[in-house]
Amino acid sequence: MSPEEPRARRKLPLFKLALAAAVVAVVAFLVLRGVNYKDLGEHGFSYIRAAGPWVFFSAAAILPAFSAPLSAFSLTAGEAFGRQMTMPGVIAAKMAAIAFNMAFTYWLARYALHPLLSRVTGHYGYTIPRVTRENAVAVALVLRLTPGPPFFMQSYILGLAHMPFRLYMVVSFLSSIPMTLALVILGKGVFNGNLSLVLTGAGVIVAASVAVNWMRKRYAARTT
Repeated sequence: MSPEEPRARRKLPLFKLALAAAVVAVVAFLVLRGVNYKDLGEHGFSYIRAAGPWVFFSAAAILPAFSAPLSAFSLTAGEAFGRQMTMPGVIAAKMAAIAFNMAFTYWLARYALHPLLSRVTGHYGYTIPRVTRENAVAVALVLRLTPGPPFFMQSYILGLAHMPFRLYMVVSFLSSIPMTLALVILGKGVFNGNLSLVLTGAGVIVAASVAVNWMRKRYAARTT
């Protein structure tokens, strides 16, 4: 079994099931009421823009360390601040937030919350890989590129495994660029109704998925 795969998946907690059911119920209610989703979306983005880019990207840097989805920030960043910051500026700010998040989660796992996070990863059946000088790059790549553990859990596992920090940052940052770029572009296209951007973002996701699958297979055997 590869180091990034859980030993035994835990059942989904009842709280998460209840939350998912509540979300579905709310969506169904809104559909039945004939809610204008375009106006609802603009209303939501108005709150995000009012908070400002500093608040938004600070939240994107910190909250994903505590299980908030990175993809939610990526998908909304372009539409929220593309006009104010330009798309290259949004992408640069998003990558800076991800870099901070990587360093923050590594520090939590390696130092601040090491005992607690060791118990949490064990509880959810994740194996801490054995990192050596020879397999360190392969372990980091396979863990980052294999679907399964969420991004923050990947960071915790690598921190708990005492992955060298510089190597951890380089591999993690480079491996996150294609999907972040794709999601920012895709989100801008979806929320703005721009088919060209949607197709561009989707194309980047497809190309990244093919490349990721090839790299994962190439490096998987080197993790043992």
